[in-house]
Amino acid sequence: MPRLLFADDQGRVYDHPELLAAARSGDRVVRPRERPVALPAGASLCLLPGRRPVGVDPASGALVVLDQVRVGRRRIVPHAVGATLPPGYTRTLLPAAARPPLATLSATPVLPQWAYTAAGLGAGGPVVFALRTDRRLHWDPRRHSTPDLPGRVEALCATGNPIYRQLARCALEWRCFTAQNTFYRRDEGAIPSSASCNAACVGCLSEQDEGMPPPSHERIVRPPSADEMADLAVRHLAHATGRVMVSFGQGCEGEPLLRWKEIERAIRRIRSETRRGSIHLNTNGSLPEALGRLCDAGLDSVRISLNSASPDLYQAYYRPRGYGLADVLRSVRMARRKGAYVALNLLTFPGVTDRAGEVERLRRLVAGADVDQIQTRPLAIDPDVYMEIARTRGGGGPPLGVPALIRALRRARPGLVIGNFSRARLERPPPARADRARAGARP
Repeated sequence: MPRLLFADDQGRVYDHPELLAAARSGDRVVRPRERPVALPAGASLCLLPGRRPVGVDPASGALVVLDQVRVGRRRIVPHAVGATLPPGYTRTLLPAAARPPLATLSATPVLPQWAYTAAGLGAGGPVVFALRTDRRLHWDPRRHSTPDLPGRVEALCATGNPIYRQLARCALEWRCFTAQNTFYRRDEGAIPSSASCNAACVGCLSEQDEGMPPPSHERIVRPPSADEMADLAVRHLAHATGRVMVSFGQGCEGEPLLRWKEIERAIRRIRSETRRGSIHLNTNGSLPEALGRLCDAGLDSVRISLNSASPDLYQAYYRPRGYGLADVLRSVRMARRKGAYVALNLLTFPGVTDRAGEVERLRRLVAGADVDQIQTRPLAIDPDVYMEIARTRGGGGPPLGVPALIRALRRARPGLVIGNFSRARLERPPPARADRARAGARP
């Protein structure tokens, strides 16, 4: 087992000479049973301010809250340490952390929206409790944020299309890889399309309630026109290399289906000028008929986000306005009937998503709705905030573990793809092979 990590007030990280790393699953702090992996390239250790580290006494197996620790001649009050992961990994456990008794909000602030992962120190260096769930190297962090990126941004911004100005901020300030791809002219390019949303997700990355940490992105202010969206898309599809696609619906915007009429016009114009590449949509799936219109116009791929197949847990997290989980499931079926490649963006949270009841509901959804792909996306939120939502909602039963969740989903439908990234057209199975796989599926 790896050793416990902790940090001082300046963020310097230390390993404890005796205690082993503990981890968290839902509300439970546990001694990890699974094997961790080495801290991946692009991952970072992070401090959890105001939270006390929790370790395991190797002699007794008891959990120990570390309130004070001696470092050299100093005695410090330590902070818990976790990790954030690069794309392509799915966490399996949360950092073990305890709030001090009678803690005030200033002492234990709400954590910013990152997917905090359990970490420790192994024999060869830092380790994390996670799975490598997508090995596609075109999302490697080392291929992004290169020295030539600012020049590429300036060149495309000079074309006058205002979407590039939003994407410039995404690429340079927030280091969004999809936005950067638009300037690198490769793989998946981004088309932010909507300034408003019909949900108020608790973990929204572009808009937050008062008293919550500031969002990690700023939402686009002026929604672009159909011609502006089409111009950007045609340019990207014509010149991009690699796994060529464009996607509506980004982290810096609201819900694209609210602008389905403009997106429909944009897609029709795109396909009148080029047949190259894939046209993809990231959405909450709130408007099934609108999604069907986009598929008729030429949309060939859709990724629909959800945190649960349980209506009460879905409602509590997404806080939807004018729709519900039933509409989302109708959108999944609508897209399948229209021939689109359908992925679910499953926001995973150890100790909740892997509960026995949740796993069974997700399994039935995947099998019954004929889903092509599950993208396991670690939910970026303060664990305590999410547990306030999820503690009494959703499917019950003991947590089975994230690896068991993934195995159950794989068994739900033959040919199901598990990964973290959208698949371009050339990466999808041929229709005949996909149809044979679906024909063998049993709910």
